[in-house]
Amino acid sequence: MDQHKLESILQIGETIAVEFKRCGNGIENDVYESVCSFLNRFGGDIFMGVLNDGTVIGVPEKAAGDMIKNFIKVISNPILLSPTIYLVPEIIKYDGKTIIHVHVPVSAEVHSFKKEIYDRVDDSDVKVTATSQLASMYIRKQSIFTEKRIFPYVSIDDLRLDLLPRVRKMATNNIEGTHGWESMTNEELLRSAGLYGTDRATGEKGYNLAAVMLLGKDDVIRDICPAYETDALVRKINVDRYDDRETVRTNLIESYDQLMDFARKHLPDKFFLEGTERKNLRNIITREMIGNTLIHREFTSSYTAKFVIEKKRMYTENASRSVGDGVITPENMEPNPKNPIIASFFRNIGWSDRLGSGVRNLYKYSKYYSGQEPEFIEGDVFRIIVPLDEEYSFDTVESKGKNDSNTFGKSPEDILLSLIYKKPDIKTKEISETLHWTPNQVKYCIKKLKDEKKIKREGSNRDGYWLIL
Repeated sequence: MDQHKLESILQIGETIAVEFKRCGNGIENDVYESVCSFLNRFGGDIFMGVLNDGTVIGVPEKAAGDMIKNFIKVISNPILLSPTIYLVPEIIKYDGKTIIHVHVPVSAEVHSFKKEIYDRVDDSDVKVTATSQLASMYIRKQSIFTEKRIFPYVSIDDLRLDLLPRVRKMATNNIEGTHGWESMTNEELLRSAGLYGTDRATGEKGYNLAAVMLLGKDDVIRDICPAYETDALVRKINVDRYDDRETVRTNLIESYDQLMDFARKHLPDKFFLEGTERKNLRNIITREMIGNTLIHREFTSSYTAKFVIEKKRMYTENASRSVGDGVITPENMEPNPKNPIIASFFRNIGWSDRLGSGVRNLYKYSKYYSGQEPEFIEGDVFRIIVPLDEEYSFDTVESKGKNDSNTFGKSPEDILLSLIYKKPDIKTKEISETLHWTPNQVKYCIKKLKDEKKIKREGSNRDGYWLIL
C-alpha cells in the first residue's frame, strides 16, 4: 500500500471497510472479530498500530514478525476461525513507525470466531444472534432470489384475478400498441410473467413468492409474509409521533396506488416546465421512491418498510439483500436486481423503467423540486432520502437568476469546498450537522475531493485543517 493511500485512509477514519487496532500488547481477540465481520460483510482492511482516531503509534518493530506468525496461526485454526481463511499481512513503515496491514476479502461463506458469528455494522463489529439476521446473511452470501420460492399449496384461487384486466390495459397502454398479455388467459399471463414456475432443485411446481406479493389476497400475503407492511407517516408538526399515518399491507399493485395517493395528499405539486411540456415533479419523484421500495425489498425480512414525509426531507427505508455498503451516485452505481420477476412485472405495466434509471431520474428532478440532490444509501436497510423545501421554486429561481446563497446546480463536492473555504478547520461531524448529510455521505465526498487532488488534510484529525489545492 502506497503512502498517499494510507494517509487518505488515516484521515477519513474508520468505516464499514476500515478498522484501526492499537495492538500495544500483541494481537487480541477483537482483531479476529474484525476479520470475521469483514469476511461476513463486504471485506475490508485492518491496520494494527493505529488508534481509533487515526493516530499512528505503531507496533514494536522487533515483535512484528512474531505477531504476524501468531495471526496466521489463529486464522488457520478451524477450532477458532471456521471456515479458515488464508490472508497475507504486510508490514508498512509510516513516519518511522511500524504498521501491520491485513486486507480481508469478502467471503462466499459465513464465518465464525470462537463459535460466534460477527457482522460489520458501520464501523463496529457486532455479534449476530438473531435468527432473522443470520438468515439475511446466508441469503446475501448465496445470492438467493427469495421471490422465486415455490409455494405448492398456493392456488390460482388465492390470487386477485380481478386485478388482471387492469394489468392488461396498463401493459397495452405502456407500449402504445398490442401487448402479448392482451390475448392470454389468466393462467398463461401468470406463467408468461414468471409467477408460476418450477424449482429445478426439487422439482416442485406452483406459484412463487412474487405471485403472492404482486397479486395475492390479503390473508394469503399475511400467512406467508406476516411482517410485510409499509408504514407511511407524515412528521412535520409532531415529529416524535406523526401528523398522519397509513399502514399498507395489501398486494404490491394496490400498495403502489395507496402510497402514491398518500404522497399526493401531503406533498405540494410544484409548477415545472421541461421545454414546453409541464412535468409533475411530485409524481416523478415519489413514483421512483415508492416503486423502488416495493420492487427491491427483501420480503422475508421482519424489518418494517417506511415512507416518511418530514418538513425538510422525505425518505423510504426497506430491508434489502445488499451487495455493497455506502452512498450510491450515478457515477458509482452498479445496477443489481433484487427481485427481477417483480421488477419485470412493474416495467411491463409502466411503473418502472430499466434498472438504474431511478437513480438518474431522482438526481435530475430532485434538484428542480427542492434545489438539492437526493441520497441513496446501500446496506441491509436500503434508504432513499430526498430533501424537501416548500418555499423553493425552480421557476422563481430561474426567473430571478441564481445567487451565491442558493445551492441549486452545485454538486455536493462544490458545496463542501465552499464550506471548507469558509472554515478550514471544520471537522467531519460539524460538516454532517451543517449540511444535514449522513457521516457516510461526508466521508464519500471528502474521499472524492482528495482523490481528485482538490483538498488535503494538514496536521492531525483533531488539531489539523483542510487545505484547498
